Amino acid sequence: MSTFPVIELSNFQRRISSVVQVGNKPMGGNYPIRLQSMTNTPTQDIVGTVEQSKRIIDAGADYVRITTPTIQDAKNLMEIKKQLHTAGYKNPLVADVHFNPSIAEVAARIVDKVRINPGNFIDKKKFEHLEYTDQEYNLELERIYEHVLPLLKICKDYGTAIRIGVNHGSLSDRIMSRYGDTPEGMAESAMEFLRVFESEGFRQTVISMKSSNTRVMAYSTRLLVKKMLNENMHYPLHLGVTEAGEGEDGIIKSSVGIGALLADGIGDTIRVSLTGDPEQEIPVSRNIVDYFTSRNVPQTTAVINDSPKLTVDYSKTITEPIENIGGRNIPIVIADWTGNSHMNNNKESLIPDFYYFYDHGLKQSMPEQYKYFTSMKRWFVNYKTEPNVFPVYTDAEFAFYGEKSEQLNFVLISASDLRPNLIEALKSAKRTIIIAETFHKNGIAEQRYLLTKLSEYGIFAPVIINRNYSEDDLCNFQVKSSSDIGPIFIDGSGDGIWLRNAGNIEHSEIVSTSFGILQASRVRVSKTEYISCPSCGRTLFDLTSTIAKIRQKTSHLKHLKIGIMGCIVNGPGEMADADYGYVGAGPGKITLYKNKEVIKRSIPETSAVSELINLIKENGDWHEPVTEGESQIS
Repeated sequence: MSTFPVIELSNFQRRISSVVQVGNKPMGGNYPIRLQSMTNTPTQDIVGTVEQSKRIIDAGADYVRITTPTIQDAKNLMEIKKQLHTAGYKNPLVADVHFNPSIAEVAARIVDKVRINPGNFIDKKKFEHLEYTDQEYNLELERIYEHVLPLLKICKDYGTAIRIGVNHGSLSDRIMSRYGDTPEGMAESAMEFLRVFESEGFRQTVISMKSSNTRVMAYSTRLLVKKMLNENMHYPLHLGVTEAGEGEDGIIKSSVGIGALLADGIGDTIRVSLTGDPEQEIPVSRNIVDYFTSRNVPQTTAVINDSPKLTVDYSKTITEPIENIGGRNIPIVIADWTGNSHMNNNKESLIPDFYYFYDHGLKQSMPEQYKYFTSMKRWFVNYKTEPNVFPVYTDAEFAFYGEKSEQLNFVLISASDLRPNLIEALKSAKRTIIIAETFHKNGIAEQRYLLTKLSEYGIFAPVIINRNYSEDDLCNFQVKSSSDIGPIFIDGSGDGIWLRNAGNIEHSEIVSTSFGILQASRVRVSKTEYISCPSCGRTLFDLTSTIAKIRQKTSHLKHLKIGIMGCIVNGPGEMADADYGYVGAGPGKITLYKNKEVIKRSIPETSAVSELINLIKENGDWHEPVTEGESQIS
């Protein structure tokens, strides 16, 4: 069967999984990567759920998932399915089940796939540390077997698939106690259920490893693939960054996490979880999938037989520190200098660390407090004595031109430039930053190849990851750049980012996307991070307006992560990585958390945002916003 896919620099290749029949749209094997979303209407609202399902399918979804928290909700699926079929919508439906196997058993007789969460389907989550002997632990596994057996029989009888949906935030206390809050724990949580399914000959199974942490999501999925291979399993995989957030943040974060796996050929169906209307997720999903599956072009470069860094645990590639670049410094951001026009509309006051300028005429608009670089020739003729302007060399110039800046030099190279004379020049170079560019169709693979070769040659200069685009649509630009560059930072490589775009996108948006990619990749924090769920039928308040209120009050607290969760099902777990949490506890009621600890229960929603601010202040994490005229360069 499949192994980890061969990564060709000129070809996108999927891992070939087994095929799972999901209604009239099978997944895995050579079938297209399937797209899906989830309704956010209450399942008791049959008409509303039917209408929203239609909109999701009309947007291009293959599957529609529907929350099923009660037995009555499960029974309502029959009428929802009937009305959809009558209207000509016969796409597979998926029931989203938590906590209660009996609900799954009812839903499995109606829908095409049931999603269960190992962390709360049989086990319970109380954030308690438990001690087990090996014998006691094995008895718990037998308990899983006994409880899941009836569901497997029903699914066999009705031809229903199952998704084993592991969530980082809702790992059971049993798994947490033995494996900790780790990718290993997530992968093993899935494997325990897979082994039960295998023992019963049930193979209509899909698996997902979801987290709001892109590293954990990528590493746990990679580890699961390895574990499955070791036991001769080849099940299809569902990809998604859970609680990714809204707007730009959600698009970038989802593209980074999903892209890190699609780049390795891993993934058979995806969901982009954005806070808002679910049908809006589908065009973003389509953009991500199309961007990877369009990479089949004639072979022009060498083949890597495996990903250079198929990482399952984060380890930063340590390069030589120069100025504030490389070593253990946070990655830098480079942008093109376009004059003063962008200075007043930079989102979140995000200022790049370096600017590149190509026109001597721009010099008059360049503030002295910033750092710049320009072409070697222009630097030599005009700026050689200026302390904040540095040269950038082409590969040929760097290899053959003798004089360099004593303070800082940049050299722009791609994998094909690594000829002996350049290799020797880089080995002997001092105070030099490599800018890795690529114009290859499969640029991720080419840049991974370049990074691998630099290490093999003993070249440890800091590396800036550069990509060039020609986009007029901001969403397309965000998807492509995040999918291209995020995976490299997820791998632990890269000391900076330089995005360039020849299309009609505002400079401030390019800069904001650069910082957003670094934050989504968890290598540089530049703004408040909001971990917010995409909303579903369990949501107990208006997420969009609530997020807007909280963002308005807290967006200046750039050191904080704030979780905003619609309900108690995944809320406390999924925001376990957050500093503060705002979770729906009942109609009109909110519970506030500090890390994983409940601080205030069942606060009226009308005062909950103010109470959240008070909680932040009480813990010393609050500072007043910087007023206009006092802004500082960050």
